[in-house]
Amino acid sequence: MKTKAVRLYGKEDLRLEEFELPAITADEILAKVVSDSICMSSYKAAKQATDHKRVPNDIAENPIIIGHEFSGELVEIGENWKHKFKAGQKFSIQPAIYYEEGPVGVLSAPGYSYQFIGGDATYVIIPKDVLVQDCLLAYDGPGFYPASLAEPLSCVIGAMHANYHTTPGSYIHNMEIVADGKMAILAGVGPMGLAAINYVIHRADRKPKLCVVTDIDQTRLDRAASIYTVAEAAQRGIELVYLNTKIEDPVAELKRLSGGTGYDDVFVFAPVAPVIEQGDAILAFDGCLNFFAGPSDQNLQAKMNFYNVHYAYTHIVGTSGGNTDDMKEAIDVMTAGLDPAGLVTHIGGLNAVAETTLHLPNIPGGKKLIYTHLEMPLTAIADFAEKGKTEPLFAKLAEICDRHQGLWSVEAEEYLLAN
Repeated sequence: MKTKAVRLYGKEDLRLEEFELPAITADEILAKVVSDSICMSSYKAAKQATDHKRVPNDIAENPIIIGHEFSGELVEIGENWKHKFKAGQKFSIQPAIYYEEGPVGVLSAPGYSYQFIGGDATYVIIPKDVLVQDCLLAYDGPGFYPASLAEPLSCVIGAMHANYHTTPGSYIHNMEIVADGKMAILAGVGPMGLAAINYVIHRADRKPKLCVVTDIDQTRLDRAASIYTVAEAAQRGIELVYLNTKIEDPVAELKRLSGGTGYDDVFVFAPVAPVIEQGDAILAFDGCLNFFAGPSDQNLQAKMNFYNVHYAYTHIVGTSGGNTDDMKEAIDVMTAGLDPAGLVTHIGGLNAVAETTLHLPNIPGGKKLIYTHLEMPLTAIADFAEKGKTEPLFAKLAEICDRHQGLWSVEAEEYLLAN
């Protein structure tokens, strides 16, 4: 089976190539990739190459396929897995897996660590490492792009689960956000922040009563507010506030919005010291700050109020991904109706991956969704109508997106794949 894939050979050395996949073993599965969502983590891997903890040292000789937010269909099942999977099933993958190397487990991942599996490919071989750790997940929901976005959604689900609060007089940590508490999502209208807002609004079992979302870009705030509306949140019992913190005293305004108490759960979605310090400053008694944004700067530092650590029991956690249970929850909530389309702002084909990945921080908007069997320049959904003046495909896609609040949709995906 031939595949086309974007492979990493070294720092900023990404190549779109066609090559032969080996025959699968009894402990492997051949799969067709349909969609992959490009993540900032792939940009970091491409920039750092072998300096990245998940990227092998020998990629110059044995390049790896990039991309880890992908979905598709199973094609051929190895003999040892026919009891669990069947050809034609749609799938998603929880990419952060461990394998044993001596006494210590090593973190490994499709999209970083393997020659024959990654999201930016037409066909891949799902290895035993993924299968034995139950990281290949069947997806029964509509379309393919929701399953691609299950991985980023699982990361914010994991972040919510990782927050904790204390029990006075004991050493018990109560995991989870505070039910009916006060939450702030800082720098929260990028792709991952949007996923967090979506999950907070649609989560069935636990919600804050107040959720304040901040940014310094009013255009991005307005887009977020048009997708995840204050009215919809209110119907679900949440007071949702969008705040531009490009003001004289954002901490004072954030505290005022909290009623003066501060916030039980604060999530920081940008690796920027002033934003981290802002989050620390607005913590309530026993408040938990989750530093979600993974920094490239290995020496990133920020000040923290240690008086409050001692007397107000404030504390900090960091999360960098979800686990398999978080992925399963993401798939469940999407199958039940949560649509992650609000994260997607651009569509492209496999030919657009290398350039898009290497320039990702400079491309505005949210998630860049790749359909790996297509050749198509990276195109903003907002530009469909203009391109449609000369290209009928984009005219039709613009028409479909207009029917879905200007968002990508299963209908748009089906039309694209068919045409």
